[in-house]
Amino acid sequence: MKILQKIKEWKLNRPESQWSKKKLAIAGAALVVAVGLVIGGKILVDHWQFKNYKVITRTELEDTTTTAEYAEFGDYILKYGGDGVTLLNAQGEEVWNEPQTMENPVVAMRGEYCVVYDKKGTDIGVYNFSGRVTDIQTKLPVEKVCINPQGITGVVLADGEITWIHVYDQKGEELVTAKTSVDNPGYPVDLSLSDNGQLMAVSYLCVKDNQPASFMAFYNFGNTGQNQMDNQVSGYNYVGTLIPQVNYLSDSQTLAFSDNGFLTYSGKQIPEESNRITLNDDILSVFHDDQYVGMAYKTGKEKKSYEIVLYTTGGTQKAKFTVDFAFDHVALSKEQIFVYNEKEVGIYTLQGNCRYQGTIKEGNVENIFRISGNRYMVILDSGTETIRLQ
Repeated sequence: MKILQKIKEWKLNRPESQWSKKKLAIAGAALVVAVGLVIGGKILVDHWQFKNYKVITRTELEDTTTTAEYAEFGDYILKYGGDGVTLLNAQGEEVWNEPQTMENPVVAMRGEYCVVYDKKGTDIGVYNFSGRVTDIQTKLPVEKVCINPQGITGVVLADGEITWIHVYDQKGEELVTAKTSVDNPGYPVDLSLSDNGQLMAVSYLCVKDNQPASFMAFYNFGNTGQNQMDNQVSGYNYVGTLIPQVNYLSDSQTLAFSDNGFLTYSGKQIPEESNRITLNDDILSVFHDDQYVGMAYKTGKEKKSYEIVLYTTGGTQKAKFTVDFAFDHVALSKEQIFVYNEKEVGIYTLQGNCRYQGTIKEGNVENIFRISGNRYMVILDSGTETIRLQ
């Protein structure tokens, strides 16, 4: 027994075991250092502010007589105007071009589909990443159009004091028709379709108790709405509040911007109000994606002092930061916030840290999109350029 005990003690105390313990200790320490470096590196990257930029590529505007607008469309950029729609890749190269003739083209997009329509006109074009999907010709002037990720479109048509809401499938075939009036339930200001196309949210402008008001109506085209009048399954009145913008974020979540904040609604069958965020300051601009909701407003503390507040779609405040220059646009692109006017651009993280603030020297800025990392596409009045922060 004593011999066995000595053998065990020798195995435990032999140099190899001591060396293994040392290696484990060193490896553990190295792991802690590596984790610390990763965390520290991320904090450094998130807080690093670039001072300059380098122009990588530049494309001059060939035709200065026609105007075009640009919008982020997935990993692409959609260029649209009165004479056509063009899809550009991240390098600014043309993927496809589709001709069209419109007086006042407006775009709406969701997922892999977008719709370009002639506001006050009668032409609607539906597109995806591959090009034109279908055309819709209406008999009445188009006021508003929305589209969902399946290519289903919702359309508001004007007919004097009467308005019509039509829903079309991906092929342009009519699925739903509804008649509304100023008296009941009101004038449809905006509409949105759920991702699966089963639900539709409509914001109506109306009068309640002799005051301007908004009525948020939800329609269910499935079994739940079959026994309800006009398929309406829920509705909410907001006296003294205007709701100009409505967006479905999924099958079950809706975002509505009001003149003093935003509201969210939840429910796959019967949507109910789930959050209400109200600001006491005058809202200058709003922006959102499927995860975040942002609002910009003037603080009133200083002449050029503005604040931007960012929330999750669940109503939790994520960031709040100050911008010290006057701006015309606020946008959210690939997890960064852009604040800009014709000359000056501010780029911020979702935590509110400034990544870059400075002037763009090559022309007047009309739009800016994040490509990846520190690369951006800037739309100028004189053309487009790809820049890298440095």
